[in-house]
Amino acid sequence: MRIFLAGATGAIGRRLVPMLIGAGHQVTGTTRSPEKADLLRAAGAEPVIIDALDPEAVQAAVREAQPEAVIHQLTALPQRIDPRKIERDFALNDRLRSEGTRLLVDAAKAVGAQRIVAQSIAFAYAPGPPGTLHRESDPLFLDAPPSFRRTALALADLESTVLGASGIVLRYGYFYGPGTSISTGGSMAEDLRRRRLPVVGRGTGVWSFLHIDDAARATVVALGHDGSGAYNIVDDDPAPVAEWIPALAQALSAPRPWRIPAPIARLVAGDYGVMAMTRSQGASNELAKRELGWQPTYPSWREGFRTALG
Repeated sequence: MRIFLAGATGAIGRRLVPMLIGAGHQVTGTTRSPEKADLLRAAGAEPVIIDALDPEAVQAAVREAQPEAVIHQLTALPQRIDPRKIERDFALNDRLRSEGTRLLVDAAKAVGAQRIVAQSIAFAYAPGPPGTLHRESDPLFLDAPPSFRRTALALADLESTVLGASGIVLRYGYFYGPGTSISTGGSMAEDLRRRRLPVVGRGTGVWSFLHIDDAARATVVALGHDGSGAYNIVDDDPAPVAEWIPALAQALSAPRPWRIPAPIARLVAGDYGVMAMTRSQGASNELAKRELGWQPTYPSWREGFRTALG
């Protein structure tokens, strides 16, 4: 299968390219960086250097590749996100999710691509009652606080565009593993070693995790699925902040994290940071298992943190 992989040098793209090549697919991968083009070529992909927000460049690249499938993994996030400045740090990423998705889907439709698979996230659902484990039918957080509202709307825009083209949306959990912020060399590891990642309040926010390789495998599986829909791609073990932050610190041989009250945390982490630590809710992977036939290689972050942080 000829595949056009937009965002081939991001954290998931770097894991996905070898899997696709190994499965016998012909891959054209995009990057914004000339330096990273050589990495794609060495991995067996055909590199294309483009601005994903340039309509003519996107159309030309997809037309040249003539793909049977298009995979959307475009992101533009800083290595370290400041939770007090989410709007600033997510500005380009939000444009890629809204404008970039429309450009890519239009180009895919123009060449008759049979499959469109796109990245979304499993932690943008509207809050439910305490203990909620979100399913795909639950609404997105479209009336989120101002700092996150543009991002939530951009996600909704992405999903509407992809599903409107009979594509598949993969709502990934929080990534961990090689090349991610939750890895031995990632920004969260650095924060833990410096005791800058505390448990806020009672640490009741629930996170659903996903090893980066399981995200890549789910993407490969989705290429072979005939239907359209949105799927939570998360592990089997949603976890409260009060459990996973100390466990991550232990896996990294970092000092035990501090615990600080939410009002104090709000001064340094903002409303979004406090919400993520105290009110976030996990997601269910039952639909992906049932309809896609996908199973995580790392069913629990507990094992993954100990053995596969990279």
